[in-house]
Amino acid sequence: MSDRIKVLIVDDIRETRDHLSKLLSFETDIDVVGVAASGAEAIEQAVALVPDVVLMDINMPDMDGIAATELLAAKCPSASVVMMSVQGEADYLRRSMLAGAREFLVKPFSSDELNASIRQVWTRERDKMSRIGIAAAAVPQKAIGSSEQAGQVVAVFSPKGGVGKTTVAVNLAVAAASLGNTRVALMDGSFQFGDVGVLLNLNPKNKSIADLVPELDAGEIESIDTFIIDHSSGVRVLLAPPSPEAAEHVTASHAKRVVEKLRAEHDLVVIDCPATFNDATLAVLDAADIILTIVSLEITSIKNMRLFMEVAEQLGYGADKLRIVLNRADAALGIRVSDVENSIGRKVQHTIVSDGRSVVYALNRGVPFFLSNREAQVSQDILRLATAIVGSESPVAVAEAATTAKAAAKKSLFAWR
Repeated sequence: MSDRIKVLIVDDIRETRDHLSKLLSFETDIDVVGVAASGAEAIEQAVALVPDVVLMDINMPDMDGIAATELLAAKCPSASVVMMSVQGEADYLRRSMLAGAREFLVKPFSSDELNASIRQVWTRERDKMSRIGIAAAAVPQKAIGSSEQAGQVVAVFSPKGGVGKTTVAVNLAVAAASLGNTRVALMDGSFQFGDVGVLLNLNPKNKSIADLVPELDAGEIESIDTFIIDHSSGVRVLLAPPSPEAAEHVTASHAKRVVEKLRAEHDLVVIDCPATFNDATLAVLDAADIILTIVSLEITSIKNMRLFMEVAEQLGYGADKLRIVLNRADAALGIRVSDVENSIGRKVQHTIVSDGRSVVYALNRGVPFFLSNREAQVSQDILRLATAIVGSESPVAVAEAATTAKAAAKKSLFAWR
């Protein structure tokens, strides 16, 4: 993919086409390769010119932008559509995203908004193709007959803090490691205020993603092992920077490259993401194979989850990528699971019971509750989630996990601070 962004402009009004072309002519990294006055002409031009980004007006006489976008997805799948409309209603946005548009601009928009949208969708598509290329390039390096493949990346995210996201991420990684024959990495993606180290009783010096930055800036990561801590549970941990100031040096590009390095060396990578949107978080969410979205039985949590579902649709995250996890599912708060599902428009796929006593006790000791109280229902729920992700539903594996967990619990009491 070229470093210059090829753009096709589609609008039935000549003045609009000319105005957009003029605005983009000032950008050194953007080339307007063609213009079209209708949806049908847009399809022909896209097939011939293979643009990176198509600026598509939603209302055109012969074939509207929705229909043209749907056809483009089949005939020119590498093109990312930015839909333009004078109507900003949610229904127009929803229909555009369902058709395959990657961004939605409400007219009139500024030059900065236009340029930012083009660059964002182009960068997102480029990164996706880069990940596909990395995975494909790794295949010939495997031994013939080997069953090894690139690891699975699971991002644990919630659009609201205080729902137990970090606790779920940490215990999920520990539970997955206990299943055996699974190399598990846990990355603290909350770079400014990460708590993974607290939950695992880890606080070493010079062992965080911030310490990787010089290597990342210099080129490729030679060895990530130097910066990873081997926890007694079998989980390999990459901590967040020790301070918010150090976190400022970690960019979205750094985060993405570290995730891919961890993916290449592990079967499962669990990432605890912050409850905020920034470039680094979006890079991690884009790279993830699965996004576990944590919601609780609180009206503010449900409201934020509903908003995130809308954003996820705009970002192109399909139903196969998003999995809804209801934490503290049995809390008597006057809201039922069905209420959550009706509000967010999605089924809850996993539930975890509320067990404040076990969870807080384990947290204060720096020992995951999956290790300190393996028999608790909350631990069983986490184990079920882990087996669903890892794909090991074997009763033997689950039984062996109990033995492994008990042994690790004893060792973790002596984990170094």
